[in-house]
Amino acid sequence: MDQNQPAVTQGVVVEEQLELTLLELCQASHAEEAFVIRWVREGALEPQGESPQNWRFRGDALRRARVAWRLSCDLEINPSGVALVLDLLDELQALRARLDRTGKH
Repeated sequence: MDQNQPAVTQGVVVEEQLELTLLELCQASHAEEAFVIRWVREGALEPQGESPQNWRFRGDALRRARVAWRLSCDLEINPSGVALVLDLLDELQALRARLDRTGKH
């Protein structure tokens, strides 16, 4: 292993500047294309581009798509519910960050 490369033992490091096509996002998240398109329509994912063929997703969309897929498949939550859950998870993360900054838990 190269000494300059960080060791990754679990998961995948997703870079902020990563851009994924619709197909690449589907492959990486194991989500079906129809689900991703519905999540975009519900606001759960926000791609750049006018049409699905031209969509480009940032690296953070991969994490969101993976969570959305699990919510859809494992918990059978509909696309609008998935969008709501993802928004609530974002709010929870923001609140935790605020608490960490203030030093109160």
